[in-house]
Amino acid sequence: MTKRRYLLLGSATKYPIKKLVNELSNEFSVVSELKPFMKNLNLKFKVVEVEESKEVPSKYDKNMHKVADAIIGDETGIVRMTLWDDDIQKLESGKTYQLTNGKTSLFKRHMRVSRGKEGVIEEITEEINVNSENDMSSREYKPRTKGKFRNKRRGARWGRESFRRKSRRSPRA
Repeated sequence: MTKRRYLLLGSATKYPIKKLVNELSNEFSVVSELKPFMKNLNLKFKVVEVEESKEVPSKYDKNMHKVADAIIGDETGIVRMTLWDDDIQKLESGKTYQLTNGKTSLFKRHMRVSRGKEGVIEEITEEINVNSENDMSSREYKPRTKGKFRNKRRGARWGRESFRRKSRRSPRA
């Protein structure tokens, strides 16, 4: 369970710090600066192409959902974006959009941008020229390791496994 952190504004007004940081960080990233597992991503982009959608079962609720990939970009490069259900109809090729509070992730070791749960995609009138030579999704990334204390030995599950075994030994008489 995580502790919520608040900033006291005025006499006794509580304001969540995470919400305050999101509102203050209105800086927009560019495609060439994207890295895997970024959160609270703000990005202005132009849609180059929206691929055909397909239906896949959800691993959470077992319902069928539509998913499609779109190639988006800006002056610094292009990247793939994963679109789910209603977002597929929102985006059209050749138009420019603004993603607020999005995220990046890895799918089959390649980087993707997605809206996420709290993200918002809005159409804007700004004109963007796309540089298609720098494809950020074509590069392979290392997957993120799970676990805090990863041990490279085969038998150990966690890095502290060897420490635990030593501490269980009975003292010599």
